[in-house]
Amino acid sequence: MNAGKRILNRRFFIIKKAMGTPHKAENPPLCNFKIYFMNTLEIFLTAVGLAMDAFAVSIVLGLSREKLKLKEIMTPGLYFGFFQAFMPFTGYFAGTYFSNKIESIDHWIAFGLLAFIGGKMMKDGLSRKKPSGAPGVESARGIGGKNPFAFTKMLVLAVATSIDALAVGVTFAFLKVNIYKAILITGVSTFVIAICGVLTGNRFGLKFKQKSEILGGAALIAIGLKIALSA
Repeated sequence: MNAGKRILNRRFFIIKKAMGTPHKAENPPLCNFKIYFMNTLEIFLTAVGLAMDAFAVSIVLGLSREKLKLKEIMTPGLYFGFFQAFMPFTGYFAGTYFSNKIESIDHWIAFGLLAFIGGKMMKDGLSRKKPSGAPGVESARGIGGKNPFAFTKMLVLAVATSIDALAVGVTFAFLKVNIYKAILITGVSTFVIAICGVLTGNRFGLKFKQKSEILGGAALIAIGLKIALSA
């Protein structure tokens, strides 16, 4: 009986040795954290949130014309769409350089950037006062005078409304986002939203300008909070 047990134990030992046993990693990681990846919907919502500044300016541009030409409808979309795509692309490569150095806290940096940008947009929307006189006339004059669609004026407006996107590009680098997919979504979304802004301003005036900035800021803060809590 004992001899039988010894034979069985020996066979079991031989089989176990042949199969091998898992071994622990020699150098375990110093800290345990998850890397957060933005999905397509979150990239789109971020793009829409960023485009709210361009939407607000486009509304005012629409006010400057009693009757819009096709070129004037398309111009803001082309300028704003290009720079809203170009700025994150630039910021992404700056962020890539630092992302490996601060990988364990990159999600908190992403949250901080999005919360700051979103909070600024909400503050601007809540504190903006309605212009005196006819709705939107003073704003339209201030933004461009006789021809707000001129090259230099549109260039300044496009750069000014896309500065926040530069910081979001850094965030994309921290979150390992496919930058080519992100800038395509951002550029196309802004192009469409800017055109809608021009048409909205021409038809309805400043009715939606303030609300768009508040909603856009709230969307960026919500996305940043989700990133921080999911990491």
